[in-house]
Amino acid sequence: MEKIILASSSPRRKELFKLLDLDFEIVKSEIEEVINPDLPQDELVTDLAFQKATDVFAKHQNRVVLGFDTLVYIDDEVFGKPKDLEDARRMLRMLSGNTHTVVTGCAIISKKISKSFYTKTNVSFYPLLEKEIEDYIKTNEPLDKAGAYAIQGFGSKFIQTINGDYFTVMGLPLSRLYHELKELNIIE
Repeated sequence: MEKIILASSSPRRKELFKLLDLDFEIVKSEIEEVINPDLPQDELVTDLAFQKATDVFAKHQNRVVLGFDTLVYIDDEVFGKPKDLEDARRMLRMLSGNTHTVVTGCAIISKKISKSFYTKTNVSFYPLLEKEIEDYIKTNEPLDKAGAYAIQGFGSKFIQTINGDYFTVMGLPLSRLYHELKELNIIE
């Protein structure tokens, strides 16, 4: 089995990837993400994941590199990580009482492989009071999360329903990734 590199510094992705019981290391991509506005929503996350994986693969060409990206869509608006506290407030206000889609893209790159895929999950929020938004902002949790919330953290209390894969919302579609790695003969 080839050594796997996770091109992500996300502690959530690291913890989830450990559940696969595979030998891996973390190497953070240093690229500045470039969002191509001409791409459809589904291709956008795989393109961003591919950018990260390609960056790390350039320095580690004897490894299998996995890149990921997660975005939140509500109506026609794309939410990545909030730029600041006010942006987090804006996102949470828009998510309040609404259903949004979380899309996580994955890129798998090695000398022999260049593959990407994405998974989608719909998430519905309960209506949020302004005080709830302010209290949540004070935790600092929203600042480094796509859509300004963490389903596995303090933000979990806002979730009314999910329709799809829970791990997609966390940023690493675990079972789909496992089966893709098996299909590609990266793992047995």
